[in-house]
Amino acid sequence: MELLMSFRLVLGAVALASLAGCVVAPYPAGQPVYAGPAVSADVVVHTPPPAPYVEVVPVPPFAGAIWVAGYWSWTNGRHQWVPGRYVAPRPGYRYEPHRWVPGPRGEWHLRGGWVR
Repeated sequence: MELLMSFRLVLGAVALASLAGCVVAPYPAGQPVYAGPAVSADVVVHTPPPAPYVEVVPVPPFAGAIWVAGYWSWTNGRHQWVPGRYVAPRPGYRYEPHRWVPGPRGEWHLRGGWVR
């Protein structure tokens, strides 16, 4: 009986110690979430993009948030939809929406992102 009580005590201590590492602090409300260091880059493909999806723009999550509309990206040899999202402004940059621009030889260029 005493061995069983000791086992339970040790098992409870191990369980408590393992759960102590599972605490998650909430992200402070109203704080901006910064997007990665995406800057304008030129992607060239020979397949025109599909028509863009119609997106419902939600209420901004914080003051000064910038809506980045969804767009077709070129990933692994095919067009892939990137959904719209809010991002925080980047000091010293302005945001140009992503767009596909037809080239003179039938190619398509993806342009847009943060530019100085």
